[in-house]
Amino acid sequence: MAQKKYLIAKLTSYLREEKIQLWKPPYTNEKKEAGKEMKDLVQKYSSKLNINENDTENMLEEIRCKAIERGTGNENFKVTGIARLDIYLPRRKSRKIPLETNLFITGKELRSQIAQEHALKENAIKIIINKKQLDLGKTLEDQGVTHNAKVMVLQLEQSDEETKRKVQEEELQCKKEKEINDKMQRTKKGLEILAEREEYLDPDSVPYLDIANQTGRSIEIPPQAKKALVLAMGYHEKGRALMKKKEYEIALPYLLDADKHFCECSTELLNTVDNYAVLQLDIVWCYFRLEQLDCLDDAEKKLSTAHRCFQRCYGENHERLIDIKGSYGREKVLFLRLYLLQGIGHYHSGREKEAAEFIQKASRLYEELSIDPDKVYRLSLLGFSEQEARLALRACHGNVEHAANLITNRREEKAQIRREERAKRRQRLEDVNTLKSMGYSERAAQVALHNTQGNLDQAFKFILDNPELLLEDDDDDSVAMDQFQVSQESIDHLMYMGFSRESAEQALKVFKGNIHVASQTLAHYGGVLPASLLLSPEGSSPSEESSSSKDSPTESAGSSSSPTDEDMETDAVNEILEDIPEHEEDYLDLTLEEEEQIIHEYLSYIQVCGVRLMDFMGSTRFSFMSC
Repeated sequence: MAQKKYLIAKLTSYLREEKIQLWKPPYTNEKKEAGKEMKDLVQKYSSKLNINENDTENMLEEIRCKAIERGTGNENFKVTGIARLDIYLPRRKSRKIPLETNLFITGKELRSQIAQEHALKENAIKIIINKKQLDLGKTLEDQGVTHNAKVMVLQLEQSDEETKRKVQEEELQCKKEKEINDKMQRTKKGLEILAEREEYLDPDSVPYLDIANQTGRSIEIPPQAKKALVLAMGYHEKGRALMKKKEYEIALPYLLDADKHFCECSTELLNTVDNYAVLQLDIVWCYFRLEQLDCLDDAEKKLSTAHRCFQRCYGENHERLIDIKGSYGREKVLFLRLYLLQGIGHYHSGREKEAAEFIQKASRLYEELSIDPDKVYRLSLLGFSEQEARLALRACHGNVEHAANLITNRREEKAQIRREERAKRRQRLEDVNTLKSMGYSERAAQVALHNTQGNLDQAFKFILDNPELLLEDDDDDSVAMDQFQVSQESIDHLMYMGFSRESAEQALKVFKGNIHVASQTLAHYGGVLPASLLLSPEGSSPSEESSSSKDSPTESAGSSSSPTDEDMETDAVNEILEDIPEHEEDYLDLTLEEEEQIIHEYLSYIQVCGVRLMDFMGSTRFSFMSC
């Protein structure tokens, strides 16, 4: 299959170079049949490509027919508005099928049509167009689908058991589809909850994700950017977990969602870390393993983006990586996969010399990065995991003693970092409790400390300078401020401190009898409440007017009135945490078994082409820290 694609790409390239248009005379007559001049082309190109004339004739005829078909489709679209879509079916039916439709049908109607025409179960397929999942509720036109668009069909099956009876198979498939959709919804819910949780939470009672640099230390990121980054990284990790199980059909939608959220992050942020580059590699790898690279028009662009990002992140000669991590042996696996995918892309485009150059680069890296199983075993006897052993051996160029020292030192560093980070959050909790003891709400304390980088004195002033925070209330008792009964004793207490009766009564109503907060606020604002805290003439309280602001995504995502909902949210969060790898360099731990097989396969294709292989001789990454 790969060789045929290569030969068709070569023939197409030759035709373009010589400006030969097979759909026009003399190569196509009035009846749309092949002209006699086609025989001359067959002889010419079969000799040039060193293949038999019969195969050359068949491939040229395939190119000619497709060109006629496309031209007819273009004319038909102009006249009738009926678009032609190229449907790429799942790999068990690996072929491209044209489908004609208007662009005003919904995604659901297109899915139904594809399922009916190709004997697929409608609920067991997903449609990818323009690197996005098709929205079943919107029309094709609303989703930017155009004439001649490429439509990729994913079949959501997790096993190839062909022996099951039809009834059982349908029941199982419906169950699988429901499980997959439920899982995606839980993933989305879990990530949204984790993206909204902040560092003030108790790490012993509430699961929490922090963004860490390559050493494992948490880093400060603006809240909005952090939310997009957590969502992007979360979807990426979910997709990677599925890729490890070879479940590429299910992994791809998660990776595409990750790509969407990464695009919401600043370019400056993405240029300093390798996360986005690794995602581009993973997306292209998924398309390749699904045998659907034809559906990814910008595969070459994605790989170029990854390469540029690696260079900016690691340095032209990996100098930044060496400065930060001391070596770059572990990251070489990323370049191996990059070169391999670039070589495959060149081969499928008919560029055999470029293909040979990149696949040979990948082959040399494979030889360099292959790990001796005996060395892994020796390290495992010392109590290290296989993953730790592989990563350390690559970093230390196969030296077992150095690898053991590296793992030991890294374990100690991580343990120390975790102790420091947990101590930092413990201090933040203590500061929250200090502010609460002064009469301020927990939420006000949390927000103030977050905005003052944990400085307790500044947080106290921040609350007073931002009156809306003074309205935050941890008490579930929703008594309106204007209905709150203020005791005469409290009023007298504030008047004794020098405040007027009117101001004292207003402050005690707003703060529901909290003398400490009322006195601090009046003192801060010169004895008079700021306008934003005053009761309105109609009697409605400022807390009622701003109640919508209190229903933050954090509170709605992290709490629920129903215990059942709380359990579901806990399950959703736990599912996310299960897919977050414990080792921050998990993405570098490739066994290279797949790569070895693919390298040998494509080297054999290139040798058939007659190419002599000997002629082609700050932070670097963000990772999750779950607590």
